Amino acid sequence: MVIFNGTAWAQAEKPVFNVITVASVITAPTAKYIADSIEEAKEDGAQGLIILLDTPGGMDTAMRDIAKSLLNAPLPVIVFVYPPGARAASAGVIITTAAHVAAMAPGTNIGAAHPVAIGIGSSGGMDKTMSEKMENDAAAYARSIAKIKGRSEEWVEKAVRKSESITAEEALKMKVIDYVAADIAKLMIMIDGKEIVLGTDKKIKISTKGAIVDNIEMGTRQKILSAISDPNIAYILLLIGLAGLYFEFSNPGAILPGVIGGISLLMAFFGLATLPVNYTGILMILFGIILFIAEIKVMSHGLLAIGGVISLAIGSLIMFETPEPALRLSLRVFIPAVLLISGFFIVVIWMAVKAQMRRPYSGAEAMTEGEGQAMTDISHEGQVLFQGEYWIARSNVPIPKGSKVKILKVDGLKLTVEEIKKES
Repeated sequence: MVIFNGTAWAQAEKPVFNVITVASVITAPTAKYIADSIEEAKEDGAQGLIILLDTPGGMDTAMRDIAKSLLNAPLPVIVFVYPPGARAASAGVIITTAAHVAAMAPGTNIGAAHPVAIGIGSSGGMDKTMSEKMENDAAAYARSIAKIKGRSEEWVEKAVRKSESITAEEALKMKVIDYVAADIAKLMIMIDGKEIVLGTDKKIKISTKGAIVDNIEMGTRQKILSAISDPNIAYILLLIGLAGLYFEFSNPGAILPGVIGGISLLMAFFGLATLPVNYTGILMILFGIILFIAEIKVMSHGLLAIGGVISLAIGSLIMFETPEPALRLSLRVFIPAVLLISGFFIVVIWMAVKAQMRRPYSGAEAMTEGEGQAMTDISHEGQVLFQGEYWIARSNVPIPKGSKVKILKVDGLKLTVEEIKKES
């Protein structure tokens, strides 16, 4: 029998297994979360750690960090691809293989572990030689882990080289995993008494009789770090940051847009640092923003704005240039984001141009073309009334008293005017 979330007294008498859930892309924060969870389980005196895995894959470096944590864990780590419908794709294959106990639920699958280039400045257009080097390295790494854990070396190599994927039942038959279980309770019964090796030579038996399963929720900090390491979230934060800072610089003193923009940019930079980012894509996005700003300063009749939209769209498309679907920008995010940010800048441009073309509300320029009334005859100089004020007016042509006049020029406290002729 397996007990879930028992009392403190019961936990002192029965073996405890901590349970965490990894249902996301494998990134640097994910690797840190798993390493911290192993350490926490050890400090809690837990008998082992169960990782409920559902991942489309992720970063090669993060995957290797996780594999190292599992291979050198001081207590048993069970990777369970769960619930039904979950998958252990790409990096998930190596993580599952590196576990002391590997299990899958019915209706799950594992495979497609072809390697992906990583790091800022990487490009999806690597040459054939480099691609082969990466593939050979990944295949050798997968085989070495499978050999340590007594799992199918042949299949993990196929998963790397041919992106082969199999079901839970096929994985069990091919000795890729150890068990197929419907849920955690059944899995705990199955692994009771199983002998595993910790490190390189320490053999122990897993005891799950009457075990207590303690679900450990991911902390707020880890949730935030994992979220912003998602390419879609990092991309949105980048756009919000650029828009916020632009709004602040164009309207000094607004403060809030600048604060939001600055925080968003810093969070975006953290996320981008953990992802396979193409520098050219980021530069094209920045160039697109520059073109939007230039449209306000230079009247190009919309040509610069159109160039900004095109540059922004192309930059967004090539920003995450990788064959790994989990690390690419989703079209469901890309299209609305480009439309919204382009719309934002176009509205700002329209408002700026409208303000530039609007007639001034004060000063000499505001008075020019204004209409007043001659309060005296104006032969050379006279007096006119304009907006409730009396002004000295000059005209080269005589203007009779009471005539409507138009202001042609303002020179200090004197106006140059002409008579507004009545239509016959």
